Amino acid sequence: MRGWWQDLTDLVLPAECGGCGRPRTVLCPKCRAALTGDVPSRVRPDPEPPGLPVVHAAAPYEDEVRAALLAHKERGALTLAGPLGAALAGAVRAGLGSGGRTGPGGSGTALLLVPVPSARWAVRARGHDPARRIALAAAAELRRGGTPTRVLAVLRQRRAVADQSGLNSRQRLDNLAGALEVAPGGTRLLADGGRIVLVDDLMTTGASLAEGARALRAALPEGDGFYGRVTPGTTGEEAARTAMTGVGRAEVVREKSDVNSAEGGIGAAVVAASPASFEINRN
Repeated sequence: MRGWWQDLTDLVLPAECGGCGRPRTVLCPKCRAALTGDVPSRVRPDPEPPGLPVVHAAAPYEDEVRAALLAHKERGALTLAGPLGAALAGAVRAGLGSGGRTGPGGSGTALLLVPVPSARWAVRARGHDPARRIALAAAAELRRGGTPTRVLAVLRQRRAVADQSGLNSRQRLDNLAGALEVAPGGTRLLADGGRIVLVDDLMTTGASLAEGARALRAALPEGDGFYGRVTPGTTGEEAARTAMTGVGRAEVVREKSDVNSAEGGIGAAVVAASPASFEINRN
């Protein structure tokens, strides 16, 4: 577990570039350009999981970007949260579509960033929650640009999940089905208004974002864009499977024409996504 003295050490001692290892810099100009040099783009995994909101990413998950994300997540290079947060803020702005200054409720409506939570065992092992830390940095960057932004860490795991590494897209969906829920009191915070953007550091298959979106939609009041309304007595796993397959003990209500959209007030943004998801977006 990281202590406060380790965080302080990260701030005062010479660092090395999280992307290439160049000494005495958090992120060198070349690696920073790899992270934020391109215009953030909409990305789609293949196959695309049902219920996945519109996702924008800042950069492909390769080379320097991959190294920087791993350094932050696995090696505790916490000073990388700043540039990673700036990249995430760019992806969020791209999702908003008009400079990122307003949400659906107008200029006074706060943008709500909801990080996808890491597994409890992973947080204990790493000593921090990477997505939450990057979300806080992104919110600060967005506020500096004039966008009122809050981070609402309202999602939590309601059951244990297996390590996702080595699982294919179908296995990841099954592993995460019904795994997340909105913590008590979180619904009230979400219902206060504002555009909700689900955020994470990385998207590979989209399973985590799809499950996070399902949990958020389930917690929102009826009419706020949830496409699978659940009748009393339906479990989280049943709700998730119903959202994915359209069968089960839940009453499925299709609203509008595309459940994989931001029309319900929920979008998604990540720092990086698989290179293939960018290629699919271009086709």
